[in-house]
Amino acid sequence: MLAGFDDVQLVCVTDVDADRARAFAQDHEMRAVPGVAEVLETDVDAVYVCVPPVAHGSAEEAVAAAGRAMFVEKPIGLDCAVPERIGKLVDETGVVTAVGHHWRYSPAVTWARQALADRPVRLAMGAWLDKVPPVGWWVHRDRSGGQVIEQAIHVLDLARVLVGDVAEVHAFADGKPPGEPDADVDGATVVTMRFTNGAVGTLAATCLLGWKHRAGLEVYAEGLALSLTEDGLELRDGGDPSVRPVDPDTAKAAADRAFVDAVLGRRDDVRTPYCEALQTHRLACAVAESAAKGVPVKVTEA
Repeated sequence: MLAGFDDVQLVCVTDVDADRARAFAQDHEMRAVPGVAEVLETDVDAVYVCVPPVAHGSAEEAVAAAGRAMFVEKPIGLDCAVPERIGKLVDETGVVTAVGHHWRYSPAVTWARQALADRPVRLAMGAWLDKVPPVGWWVHRDRSGGQVIEQAIHVLDLARVLVGDVAEVHAFADGKPPGEPDADVDGATVVTMRFTNGAVGTLAATCLLGWKHRAGLEVYAEGLALSLTEDGLELRDGGDPSVRPVDPDTAKAAADRAFVDAVLGRRDDVRTPYCEALQTHRLACAVAESAAKGVPVKVTEA
């Protein structure tokens, strides 16, 4: 995506797999370097941290300490320990940050917020019904955090945008992993949520399918039903449904564009800076804790 921006120069890349780093660098006419320290020895203005959940921490600390802007892929950690530490460091350094909750930039979300402007949401129903992603670490809880933290967090973030913050969750998991070697993540999870404004909601997640069946959020207000996915919005307010399609790449490009503009000092339209993403991450971690313990969990507020 960045390679398509005329005002962005790709400088260097690092990866624990040196061969992949070299191939990626060659494809995008940049340099491969041994590690994060070597990245920060260059004159880069900003760094993208795109690592599995288990690998977050040291890269963000180094980038923030060096005063460079950073875009961090979600989720921002396995649990809350590392993200809370990074959040404090970001506050102290004041660096420009963004986290990859790109759904916030979808035109469908803008249309939904306009439709809900004078009608508060009373019920939200989220779902992420999918297959196991094709990366080896995903099915291991100590590397991915599980499906809710690594994947369905997109839907939780969308719920926070359209409904509000969540006060309490109660989650149940089936305790049975998908049929992958040595997998230990839950194959299915259901969650009930109580929002601070009194609305109620649910989330259902599974990775037991061989295809991506559905991922999105339905919200219901007085006389209004909305269904949002990466592909668009369906709205119904008593008449026939209105369907507005969206190209998913539109939101992804907009997220990168907003970050680049913020780094260049042009405008501030970063919709998920690190500390805002931390609020969503706390919610996902509360869900994971509730599922593990089988009890309701209150969501930590900033």
